[in-house]
Amino acid sequence: MLIPEIKIEKNGEQGICLFLTGDWKLENSLPTVRDIESVLSSEPFKDSTGSTIINSACFDSSGLTAWDSGLLTFLLSSISFFAERGISPDMSGMPSGVNRLIALATVVPERQGASKEATTLTFFERVGTAAIDSWHSLLETLSFIGDVSQSFARLLTGKACFRRQELMLTIYECGIGALPIVSLISLLVGLILAFVGAIQLQMFGAQLYVADLVGIGMVRAMGAVMTGIIMSGRTGASFAAQIGTMQVNEEIDALQTTGISPIDFLVLPRILALTLMMPLLTIYADLLGILGGMCVGVFGLGLSVKEYYQETVLAVGLTNFWIGLFSALVYGKLVAFAGCMRGMQCGRSASSVGDATRSAVVTGIVGIVAATAVITVICNIIGI
Repeated sequence: MLIPEIKIEKNGEQGICLFLTGDWKLENSLPTVRDIESVLSSEPFKDSTGSTIINSACFDSSGLTAWDSGLLTFLLSSISFFAERGISPDMSGMPSGVNRLIALATVVPERQGASKEATTLTFFERVGTAAIDSWHSLLETLSFIGDVSQSFARLLTGKACFRRQELMLTIYECGIGALPIVSLISLLVGLILAFVGAIQLQMFGAQLYVADLVGIGMVRAMGAVMTGIIMSGRTGASFAAQIGTMQVNEEIDALQTTGISPIDFLVLPRILALTLMMPLLTIYADLLGILGGMCVGVFGLGLSVKEYYQETVLAVGLTNFWIGLFSALVYGKLVAFAGCMRGMQCGRSASSVGDATRSAVVTGIVGIVAATAVITVICNIIGI
């Protein structure tokens, strides 16, 4: 293997010739344009005023033994270097294959502004951009709410177009498919509430009131909240990923082309299914949470099953039950709405599907927390 070298000699009074020798391949240490610049800055190539007197340059490849893209990179850099200094390059001395590739690389110049330039935004520009993005997001949300409302109106008049089989499948996935994870989390939440309450109530000899704490806490708030968060991470994310993938594969565009409303066909069944199943899952979660608290009361505090049951029945009234059920209904709508909306807003790339899924979970959980705060304030105002 011959070492790649470049030798520059004068060619007439105002010209130079570059002699390339050796193996010009990427695995070797190749000469660069700086080597040409250092030679041209030497005394033989300058006039009495110190200015470069070269106006033409030719290439000689007679000593070239092998080459690859490393040679092409060097030649393109050399051409740009000579063009900046008004020197006309002559490539006739290079192999025909090299000249064809160079012609192909330079036939279309780079479009002005095609390459992105790194820019640093000021604080006020970032704030303004965030405000504009928030405003656009609000408009998109309001538009989606309007579309869903129109879809429900069409459902009430019998004009909504969706498959009943799809609705039943979604109900199964939202209901029976979610039972294992809901069972585990609800049981553990009931155990945790009972343990936390027992530590404090034992100080006053009031262990029996652990049943009140767990019962009211699960039925009124915790059962619905925990179920909503579980469904946001499980089902809401699934909705966003499914619809987002359809967006990437242009299936939603196909539905619109055939005259089928994507809101009716994709969004409406999912919102209906999760809205119907959330109250049932919440009742199931309440029972599991109370059962977890009973395990702590019976095995940890020495209470009997009958005592714990009777205290729970006395503490938990229908008011608490209906508040929890109403909360579950609201949470179901919010989670389904967030998942479907982020899926419909998804871009056309795989990363956009991931972003839509993440955003659906975050939006659903934030909506649940905000709705819980609003419901709690309203209940406190009206005294229930």
